[in-house]
Amino acid sequence: MIVNLIAATKTKAGLQVKSRLDTRKYPKGVKVSKEEYATIRLNADPFHGEWNYSISPTKETVIS
Repeated sequence: MIVNLIAATKTKAGLQVKSRLDTRKYPKGVKVSKEEYATIRLNADPFHGEWNYSISPTKETVIS
């Protein structure tokens, strides 16, 4: 349901959002150190940045 709501999003200018459900399995209990967490590039949006933000990749990020 949420994926469909996201996919139905459009702007007045006609921008349409695409979304899909990620069904991959991820390990539970992975610990992230304070040092690792500090390297996450979170960019808060001016409108409710606590909810709306983007995460920018770092040089080490590998997308497969």
